[in-house]
Parts: sequence; structure tokens; C-alpha cells
Amino acid sequence: MTDTPAPLPSDGAAPWWARLRSRRGGRQMPQRVRQAIEDQEDRSEILIGWFQLALIAVFGTFYLVAPRAEGDPMAGFRPVPFALAAYLVFTLARMWLAYRRLLPIWFLLVSIAVDIGLLIGLIWSFHLQYEQPAAFYLKVPTFLYLFIFIALRALRFDPRFVFAAGCGAALGWIVLVGYAAWDYGMEPPVTRDFVEYLTSNTLMVGAEVDKLLSIAAVTVILTVALMRARALLVSAVTDAAAARDLSRFFSPEIARTITGADTAIAAGDGEVRDAAVLMIDIRGFSRHSARVEPSETIRLLADYQTRTVPEIERHGGTIDKFLGDGIMATFGATTPSRTAAADALMAMESVLLAGQAWNAERTARGIPALPINAAAVAGPLVFGAVGHERRLEYTVIGATVNLAARLEKFNKAMGTDGVTTHETHAAARSQGFTPRLATLESPGRTVPDAGELDLTGFRVPRPQQAETAGALQPASAVDLPQGGGHAA
Repeated sequence: MTDTPAPLPSDGAAPWWARLRSRRGGRQMPQRVRQAIEDQEDRSEILIGWFQLALIAVFGTFYLVAPRAEGDPMAGFRPVPFALAAYLVFTLARMWLAYRRLLPIWFLLVSIAVDIGLLIGLIWSFHLQYEQPAAFYLKVPTFLYLFIFIALRALRFDPRFVFAAGCGAALGWIVLVGYAAWDYGMEPPVTRDFVEYLTSNTLMVGAEVDKLLSIAAVTVILTVALMRARALLVSAVTDAAAARDLSRFFSPEIARTITGADTAIAAGDGEVRDAAVLMIDIRGFSRHSARVEPSETIRLLADYQTRTVPEIERHGGTIDKFLGDGIMATFGATTPSRTAAADALMAMESVLLAGQAWNAERTARGIPALPINAAAVAGPLVFGAVGHERRLEYTVIGATVNLAARLEKFNKAMGTDGVTTHETHAAARSQGFTPRLATLESPGRTVPDAGELDLTGFRVPRPQQAETAGALQPASAVDLPQGGGHAA
């Protein structure tokens, strides 16, 4: 793992070396974002190592197929094989460390020094190899390999290392030019004639300045480009982390809607869809929570939601919001569906059965049972963004939503665990829904603030009903003040 950078001062007065890397205006990056970027950098170092091995293979191949480049075959000084062998050993060691995430910053700088140093040393050796004055090596095309080593560091998306490689290359070439001038003694042969410069071992100051300017220009351009690219990388990683966080606080469908919007989402953006709404609630939760510690209430909710939410999602539902002990889920709202009613009723049955198993566990541990009630309604609703421009929320609104909320509370009057309208039940059956629980058809029921409706109730078998598994007894006259009812 690479070294963790020191926190940057909030006033933006960080050292220029640190600012080269951060590009965040002096702000501290969140730990998870920094970790994600470091993971990317670790993978980049592995990629750089493979490129270095490829360069060694290419240089070695050139050396083998073009032996005349070594000059006089009688000359005993052959530095290329030794330089390549040494570079291969160092690169393999570097690869080993890269795969184990053990490359500290200082080692990466040493690696740059080794890259540039070996190349500069190899270029310097040419005048000995060919028995020429030192100025001879200033004209070899191997000089161009310096740009390869500078560009290689761009793979890490960290401008510091491109800058370091460029400075090392420029310093190395200055040393070579200085040595070439020193090798001639007090009066090195300097020319302004370009032809003479190319056809003799003379020095041309302008040519060497051009080379240094080329190194500087490439270094500066790549450094600036990487500073911009790194800012985009940090932004992309931050956005990806935010999207992952959104999927924890919102349903994945809502998170994708938010992050994938072509334009900025504004309050009032929405559309009418045929969908279904499922409302779930714990009966007696307020009385129970008043008797226990707040921490116990939170643990209870977490346990309850851990059991119910997967059942909703398993049937294609989207969690719209948590309402204390209540859960509001939608089917076919975020993503249109032709089976929204069936999915909602299947999810409702699964939630009620999960609640039955949960309460059986609580009873076995000597903890009071907390029955779960639910209601599902299918119909037209509006799906969109509501709120203020600085605080928006994706949700569903409309008569369908309101009716589902009222029916959930009507379970007590129905003597049922789940309830839906006759229309929703019929639509679900046409979409392939087959009830697993006993149902109760209850026509002509007056629901407060909703009027007279034909309803279908669902009830989870109670332990005492084991002998009549699945049979739902008609509710008492108290439970069914209007219209009676019959078991289906």
C-alpha cells in the first residue's frame, strides 16, 4: 500500500508538492475516497511494472537482432547486457512489491532515479564503447527514451511522479552536456553550424537547449494534464462513493434514477404511472416502545426491517421510505411493471409470513409478540421529486398512496393482518398471483376518509388454527360491523 498523504490544511496553504497531487483546493478527502484512489494507484503501479518488463523485452530484442550497434566486435566493453540485466532484476523486485501493495513513496522515487540513471549511464557509456569523444553520445537517438520514462509515470495519475521523472531527465542531460564540455578541456569545440554539428563531435549549445526545453515542455504539459485528470479522478471516485452511499440510504432504483438523470433533478419533476403501494406497520409499536429503552427500540426496528425489507425487494419492490415502525414500498413506480399488483400482494404475504416467524422467535424467548399489519393498493400515482431545490426527495403521491395508508390501519376493524381492494386483488390474480394465505372477501366496507369499498383481507394462521391450516374464520360482528364477510 502506498503511503497515506498528510492531511492538507483547510486554508489551502499546503506545500506545492502536496498540492500537485491533491487538486482539492486544500480540502481533506474523505478516508473512503482516499482509500479508493490509493487502490487505483496500486493497480497502476502493477501496470507500470508490466510496461517496464515490456520495454526490457523490446530493448533486449533490438540488442540481439542488431549486434552491430555495439561497434567494434573486438571491443570488450559491452554495457547494454549488464544494464538490461540490472534493470530486469530491479523491475522484478518492484513488481513483487507492487503486487503486495508494499510500494512506499520513497521507493517510487528511487524507481524513477533508477530508470533515469540507468538510461543516462547507458548513453554516457557510448563514447567509451565507440572510442569517441564524450560529445559523441549527445547525438545518439537513445535520448528519446527519456520521454518514454517520463510518460510511463503518467499511468499512475499522480503528477508528482511525472514532474520528478522530468526533473530527473533534465538534470541527467545537463550532467551529460557538462561532462561532454569538460571532456574537451578548457576550450570545448562549440559550433553554430548545424551540418558541422551533425557530422562531427562538436557541441552546439542551441541543440542541447532545445533538448532540455523539449524535456521541460513535455514534463510541464503532462504534469498539468495529470493535475486536471486527477481532479476528474477524485471527482469520479467521490461520485462513485456517493452513488454507493445513495444505494444504502435509497433503493438502488432511486439511486440509479438520481445518478443517471440527464439533467439536474428539480422539485416538481414527475410522471403518472400505474403502480402499487405497500404499507407495513407494527401493531402496538407505540405502546411497546414507551416501555423499553430507546436503544432497544432501535434494535427492534433493525431486526424487524432486516426480515421484511428483503422480502419486499425479492418481489421487485422499492423501499420508498421508513416511517418509524412503518415501511412504504412501491412496485412499478421507479421502473414500470406489468405485474405491479401481483408483486405487491406476493410481497405482502411474504412480509406477513416473515413477521409470523419473527414473532414465533420472540415468543419462544419470552418476548411479547408484535403483530405486523400491511395493506396493498394498485392504481395510478405520481412518481417524482418533491421538496426544496436544496432538499429533494423522490417519492410517490396520490389517491392510491393515501388509500393504502388508510387500509393498513383498517386491518384492526377487519380482524385481518393484510388487506387490499377487490380491484387490486382481481388485477393481481390476472397477473398470475395465487394467494398462499386464507383470504376474506368483505364487500361494502366503509373506510374512514375513503368511502365504501369492496375489500379482501388476508390473515396469517394462528398457532391455535393448526388443525384448520389456512382456514380463515369469519370475523366477529364487532370486527365486521358492515356487510359481514365470508372466507375464501
